[in-house]
Amino acid sequence: MNKATRRTVIAGNWKMNMTPSQTKEFIKELAPMVAGKDDCDIVLCVPFVDIAPAVEAAKGTNIKVGAENVHFAKNGAYTGEISAEMLNECGAEYVVIGHSERRQYFGETNETVNQRVKAALEGGLKVILCVGELLAEREQGITEEIVSLQTKIALLDVTAEQLKNVIIAYEPVWAIGTGKTATPEQADEVCGIIRGVIAKLYSAEAAEAFTVQYGGSMNAKNAAELLSKVNVDGGLIGGASLKTADFTVIVDAAQ
Repeated sequence: MNKATRRTVIAGNWKMNMTPSQTKEFIKELAPMVAGKDDCDIVLCVPFVDIAPAVEAAKGTNIKVGAENVHFAKNGAYTGEISAEMLNECGAEYVVIGHSERRQYFGETNETVNQRVKAALEGGLKVILCVGELLAEREQGITEEIVSLQTKIALLDVTAEQLKNVIIAYEPVWAIGTGKTATPEQADEVCGIIRGVIAKLYSAEAAEAFTVQYGGSMNAKNAAELLSKVNVDGGLIGGASLKTADFTVIVDAAQ
């Protein structure tokens, strides 16, 4: 982390877990555990049905609330989809876009990720943009090409001013839910590659101020070492974000 130039963000991605009542209980338990720990932004990205309960439970705390996806249209015949305006009115501040599970299971492409990113930014949301390579792509030695391409397409037509409301989470797909984790050196290298793309697309100053998270099975045991790396500015946390004690350890590591 380089706190002198950029903000550290620890965000939980709950995926399809937690009911509204469980959400309220979770935040009630978590809030005193992370109170006053303001050296990083603390975000919980929750299922749509949990957003309003989470916002209510998080009032008066340092916990921010986000969504897990957003549609690229403002409204229309898109059964089952949620717009940026809807998320805003529910109280969501952040939204995860382009997670590998959305790409793998629900047909998300680099182009639709770009559309969603622009819609979210225009709708006043902060974006956590996910990029990352498959195991076969890493083994082929094309991690840099894949991650760079995903980043460039996702940020097409995003202005330098809008970029201030974007975070990129590097999630090696081979480390999602597998228990495998990139080494701190691997995570730092790819987060650095992403920062280099930002420098080329925008400026060196923009890149130095830009937050890049690591999102590949960061947990209570490995968080401190991963966060010690200069290009790793936080984490997008999966399973560990569903346990208040583990999530708190990660927040502590970011202090």
